[in-house]
Amino acid sequence: MKFAIGYQQPENGESFTAIVDDYLPHIAEVFFPWIGSASCRSALGKARGAIDWQAQNVLEQDLQSIRASGVKLDLLFNANCYGARAVSVSLENEVMSIISHLYDRDLAPDIVTTTSPFIAKTIKQYCQDIEVRASVNMRIGTTSAMEYLADLFDSFYIQRDIQRDIPAVLEVKKWCDANGKGLYMLANSGCLRYCPSQTFHDNMVAHDDEIDERKNVEGWTPHLCWRCFGKQRQYEEFLRETWVRPEDIELYDDIFPVVKLATRQHSHPRMVIGAYVKRSFNGNLLNLLEPGHAAAFLPYIIDNQRFPADWREIATACAANCRHCGRCTEVLKQVLVKQPTEAI
Repeated sequence: MKFAIGYQQPENGESFTAIVDDYLPHIAEVFFPWIGSASCRSALGKARGAIDWQAQNVLEQDLQSIRASGVKLDLLFNANCYGARAVSVSLENEVMSIISHLYDRDLAPDIVTTTSPFIAKTIKQYCQDIEVRASVNMRIGTTSAMEYLADLFDSFYIQRDIQRDIPAVLEVKKWCDANGKGLYMLANSGCLRYCPSQTFHDNMVAHDDEIDERKNVEGWTPHLCWRCFGKQRQYEEFLRETWVRPEDIELYDDIFPVVKLATRQHSHPRMVIGAYVKRSFNGNLLNLLEPGHAAAFLPYIIDNQRFPADWREIATACAANCRHCGRCTEVLKQVLVKQPTEAI
């Protein structure tokens, strides 16, 4: 098993390529958005109208280094909403102009990951040498859904909500193998399982630029997870999420050749990659995930070393329709640790 990691330009000054080099034997792919493009995270190199004019130069230099090391490049067009441009000539031209520029720079992507069937069609039509992959945000978790999209996508990120259900994963894997499709998973998502607000949230992210320029209603948190873990203190929901601990990633060794690690917005990507490479982490599990909710849990942490020996059995047997059987309550008592607060 190798990893696909999310590109960023770290604010601490560390070169992202240095991280790739240090873990090179374990890195298969680096996924990245284009400068200023809408995606499932904040736009790279752009904030509230301000553009970092060096961001593209840095990106291209980093991609050249990554390509030279033999790591595949995965270009993201994974915004949840493209608005009125969703099936437009304008969007098609934008996508193809970015890819053409990358070809001119000898940086043609090996993979394009997208949420858009239209963009998938565009790549299939004009760039048949590029693998087209369905984003995890499409929530594709059944063979029926894959059959519907088989003409547009060469590979799929499995719906993260089902990935703890190993028999269900194996059923999807069997179909993919039989039909020549690739299958991948995201290991460190901090999102709620079957989050009913995911579409709402992802649409907001796709329109970040517009939202930032509006006078928005105050006093309400639009993100369901922060409400659950903040004032509501529903900590057990964290245990029911979709993440897989580094210690448990071996469950998927024979299923996924490449596992995605969300690091594009993470404050410490080196720590995340290192933990999954070593398959061990001594610290607050909340700090490995993206999105991370460590601030919402304060003064508590989730001590990764305190999980019970049978956690794998508990996690993989957890029902999608929670029966509130009490197992998560007992595990939470073990792993939720209050940190001492320093006097000011």
